[in-house]
Amino acid sequence: MHKTVQNYINIKNEIKTKLIDLNLNYYPSIIAVSKTFSIKDINPLIDYGHVHFGENKVQEAVNKWAEIKKNNNKIILHMVGKLQTNKVKYAVKLFDYIHSLDNPKLAKKISDEQKKCEKKPKLFIQLNLGNEEQKSGIELSKFEEFYNYCKQLELNVVGLMCLPPENQDTEFYFSQIERISEKFKLKDTSMGMSNDYLKAITFGSTYLRIGSKIFGERT
Repeated sequence: MHKTVQNYINIKNEIKTKLIDLNLNYYPSIIAVSKTFSIKDINPLIDYGHVHFGENKVQEAVNKWAEIKKNNNKIILHMVGKLQTNKVKYAVKLFDYIHSLDNPKLAKKISDEQKKCEKKPKLFIQLNLGNEEQKSGIELSKFEEFYNYCKQLELNVVGLMCLPPENQDTEFYFSQIERISEKFKLKDTSMGMSNDYLKAITFGSTYLRIGSKIFGERT
């Protein structure tokens, strides 16, 4: 068995055990974050039947996935990196989910593009709960106003995404996301990566963004 597939199976088993321990009756989707890895590295997972894949850069994703998605309509592609407005027209066509909606200008651009190509990607609003200057995301104090603006634009906002500050208690931030999601009746959350996905499950994360734990360290 290919190492990537074995890593994926090990993660699924860990998650299953955690869910049983917590007595939780749901199963999160694993997004295999394949940024920087070639299709040769990714194909074993596709052949095994995995469908959720994540990319950080639009151009890399177009080069890598456009042809594959034409021939395999089961593949679900997630944009998990920062999205520049000048790349929106390509992103809306290619991606099924965009996890990094983080400002009004981007929201308007996505709204305009989805009307042109008659396709509505599912969107996560990225929150910057740690108010970190170097990170994207809407500040919590501005979230409700931004969420209402997205609804006016008829965007398909399905949930919230966060990148907790490094070297801090991620559970504090995951619990905030869970609370806000419940308040606004958003069904999905995108939180948890290779180092903290089991913690994210404790707070009901429905999408886990796992890269290095599946594919290995990036060079």
